[in-house]
Amino acid sequence: MHRRAPESATPARGQQTPAAPQAASAGQGGALERGAARPRPLRVGLGVYRLALAGLELLALFGNFNYVLGFSSFATNNFFSYFTIQSAMLAVVMLIAGGIAALLRERDPHWLSIMRTVVMCYLLVSGIVFAVIVAQASTRAYRVDVPWSDTLLHFVVPALALVGWFFDAVISPRSDPMPWSTLGWVLPFPVAWLIFTLIRGADVGWYPYFFLDPAQVGGALGIAFYCLLVLGIFLGVAAMLVAVSRRITARATKLRERLLREQTGQVPPAPAR
Repeated sequence: MHRRAPESATPARGQQTPAAPQAASAGQGGALERGAARPRPLRVGLGVYRLALAGLELLALFGNFNYVLGFSSFATNNFFSYFTIQSAMLAVVMLIAGGIAALLRERDPHWLSIMRTVVMCYLLVSGIVFAVIVAQASTRAYRVDVPWSDTLLHFVVPALALVGWFFDAVISPRSDPMPWSTLGWVLPFPVAWLIFTLIRGADVGWYPYFFLDPAQVGGALGIAFYCLLVLGIFLGVAAMLVAVSRRITARATKLRERLLREQTGQVPPAPAR
């Protein structure tokens, strides 16, 4: 009678333990997930794009300042009182910060994504309001010129910034969706700007936009109507951006989960179309 040799606890060379396939699959899945979230060449390109757009915005700001210098009624304080100018300066800061982040990081910090969305909202609303002002100029007692710098500030840069915002959302989708609480960050600055502008306008007798001038909109009720309308536009544009971001995040999450399941053999690959 032969005694059975005890089974070795250590597998033979080349033999894989039961946990190894899972570890290997997990490693493949982790690499796949990192690859899906970190397209480095695209991120570098996005960083260069953001920095170039910041330069274009600065060019538009300097060009617009130089343009209004030619008017005898020009006042530096009035120039920096326009919401467009202030939001453009915020955009320069966010574009530079976003450009550096894209060059150095796999994904933007969560706070930066929220702030970029907020400033993106400001740029879009500035363009919308300016377009309405230009359209209404013929029915009001004032003249609106549109030099090349205003075209850049109100239309070209916002459009290019929106392209960059979408591109970032697609190539660097977040694992956590942008919260709806982002809407709460949109209104504080416009509300503070409105209050300051109305107080300053009553003191100096000058308003940057016709809908803030009580003499042109029928008094306080007219101002209140336009202010509520503009704030509603801010919320509407911000809600659209957040909804689009959340939709892209949800689709990207489903895609990553499916790719991971295919790598681990949990589901058969989708048939080629």
